Amino acid sequence: MANRTATAPPAEQPPGGGLVDHHCHGVARGPLSASRFTAYLTESDAPAADGTTFFDSQLGFAVRRWCPPLLGLPAHCPPAGYLARRAELGADEVNRRLLGATGITDYVVDTGLADDLTTHHELARAGGGRAHEIVRLETLAEHTADKAGTGREFLDCLQEAVHAAARTAVGFKSVAAYRHGLDFDPAPPGPGELRAATDGWLAAREPGGRLHDPVLLRHLLWTAAATALPLQIHTGFGDPDLSLHRSDPALLTGFIKAVRPTGCPLVLLHAYPYHRNAAYLAQVFPHVYADVGLTLSYTGARATAVLAEVLELAPFGKVMFSTDAYGLPELYVVGTRLFTRALERLTQTWAGEGAWPAAEVPRITGLIGSETARRLYKLPG
Repeated sequence: MANRTATAPPAEQPPGGGLVDHHCHGVARGPLSASRFTAYLTESDAPAADGTTFFDSQLGFAVRRWCPPLLGLPAHCPPAGYLARRAELGADEVNRRLLGATGITDYVVDTGLADDLTTHHELARAGGGRAHEIVRLETLAEHTADKAGTGREFLDCLQEAVHAAARTAVGFKSVAAYRHGLDFDPAPPGPGELRAATDGWLAAREPGGRLHDPVLLRHLLWTAAATALPLQIHTGFGDPDLSLHRSDPALLTGFIKAVRPTGCPLVLLHAYPYHRNAAYLAQVFPHVYADVGLTLSYTGARATAVLAEVLELAPFGKVMFSTDAYGLPELYVVGTRLFTRALERLTQTWAGEGAWPAAEVPRITGLIGSETARRLYKLPG
């Protein structure tokens, strides 16, 4: 039997002494079967290829590299042994050990997902950090529609709900890339167009039905932009609900230009394989920021190369760390380990070559790891 430590190894030492995970989700509260665990290692909605599991991927290998030692097992131990140890410890202890080893001080959590996951407050308590909420616009609209009678009532209540959320949340998020695509009309919809779309959607909608109407999606984006809080927008790869070519952040160029006078910062999440396009947009538009979450975890051993591509063009103060972890505390560990090591390798190489001033490295890594997010979301220091 493998030698098991009584407690988890010390937390990763992140850039600047602490990380702000500016886009993430809750983790499972209870035990997970092997199939449920591995389902969190992919964006696919189908089983793994015959004779394999989703551990057989860059992300799966990264989990096996970084997580077993935190549970008292050797790195790269077989998946069955890891899952058995996980079950032995129980979800609460696993969450505490893994989240506590990341060096994350602030969790900026998208709360618009499954009810069986921890809340943002529960997540932060398990990780010994602080909780902040990001409100998902489409979920907010769907909950509002469940209670509304008429189209006029829905629009009035939606306006009130967005502004009420803005009083406590640090930002909003949209998944318009999933529900329609990013190739939407960038202008705010007119009153007649909005009323017609609202009446049509409510008349056709089943209770709990999702919002897909492009006019209402645009209305949501513009309503959130009017609050001037940061607006996160899913771009790039995700599950099969989206069409990848319609999630290219470059398709947002018209909206980016149109929304600039509102003062609303736009955060382009994930972006892969269009991460260079996101970096370009962050370079040329002062209110646009690029995110590296999800991308680094899924690219695993290639994370350094992908992060280098983001940093080719994006200003260093416009790139932000996140994990986009969902369901598994392991994804927080992998996201932080891959990010911190990739950034360390790049900055040491560039400073060693004389391309970067070595004395500036701590400041730049601190910006990417935490300080830009603290400023943008107005988080406490």
